[in-house]
Amino acid sequence: MLHRLITDLVLDRLAAYPAVALVGPRQCGKTTLARSLGGHYFDLEQEPERLRLDLEWDRLAAGTELVILDEAQSWPDVFQRLRGAIDSARKRNGRFLLLGSIAPSLMVQVSESLAGRLSLAQLTPLLLQELPSEETRRRLWLHGGYPDGGVLEPKRYPRWQLDYLALLSQRDLPTWGLPAKPQTTDRLMRMLAAAHGQIWNASQLGQSLGLSFPTVNSYVDYLVGAFLIRRLPPYQANTRKRLVKRPKVYWRDSGLVHALLNVPDERTLLAQPWVGASWEGFVIEQILCAMAARDRRFDAYYFRTSDGHELDLVVDLGAERWAFEIKLTASPGPADLERLDRTADLIGAHRRFLVTRAKKASGDARRMSCNLERLMDEL
Repeated sequence: MLHRLITDLVLDRLAAYPAVALVGPRQCGKTTLARSLGGHYFDLEQEPERLRLDLEWDRLAAGTELVILDEAQSWPDVFQRLRGAIDSARKRNGRFLLLGSIAPSLMVQVSESLAGRLSLAQLTPLLLQELPSEETRRRLWLHGGYPDGGVLEPKRYPRWQLDYLALLSQRDLPTWGLPAKPQTTDRLMRMLAAAHGQIWNASQLGQSLGLSFPTVNSYVDYLVGAFLIRRLPPYQANTRKRLVKRPKVYWRDSGLVHALLNVPDERTLLAQPWVGASWEGFVIEQILCAMAARDRRFDAYYFRTSDGHELDLVVDLGAERWAFEIKLTASPGPADLERLDRTADLIGAHRRFLVTRAKKASGDARRMSCNLERLMDEL
């Protein structure tokens, strides 16, 4: 079994809270990680498992072993039971681990029943640092990080991704409340793949789908909640320049967007006019997910002025701001760092990173040009 970066964080949270909710997209490895911790496992999407939990509840609630409740949001009745069990012995920690595939529906139940009793952690598809070999790390950008999606077994890509998205649009998203027909969801996903890394324009997308922009926004909310799409908001700095104020949209897993855009191999990927946006989104997701897995608290943005100054990623850590420029090249030059510095100065960035595919890193702790592997070590 691969070691997941978030494992230590989950164990620390279980030591400090009666319950922990581990959320993330379907098939990213939540169940595998949870079961590796031991305890009693229940899949609450299955009626026989709900019955088994009902019959064993009193014994499990009074015991000392971890109780793992998978897809907890599918059985709302369990949250009142959890509240009662936790309140009956409030100082006992590490009792319940909840797993969920869609954040909003789970968090509604948590906020109503378990506020102050539970800590939240998010598992992502596999990250660069979690892969066992140079070969698997090389495949990560093209295939994405889902364990069954080809990064470990290349022959599964892209069929696995297309089947995965079809199942989401036909079964899971409607079950979670998305009112769109599966055909509309499929079209929306493909349009979002074409818009990957671009400024969000709901009106334009709505015209293509025959929907109003509020409806398109509401549909995308479900994809955000299912951990498929990331909206990256603009950073609002106090400068004299006009700023772009709409968010950018990214697919969170590069393998899904590549499958939707019919990219079979890396050679085809590198020939696409949008390959830079693909690389940008991949690097952004690796940075943010690795920092979150290490329990770093931050807010993430992009920065763009109307006259062309841009930072692909701004990470606000409270005491510091870090600026990232992401460029698909193996030979960055001094002009690239100078451009990064000029824009980073506009927001007062404390650290600046130029992320490329160069083999050698240069710079220092404040200003660095490096590849993604070195950046992960630096962070």
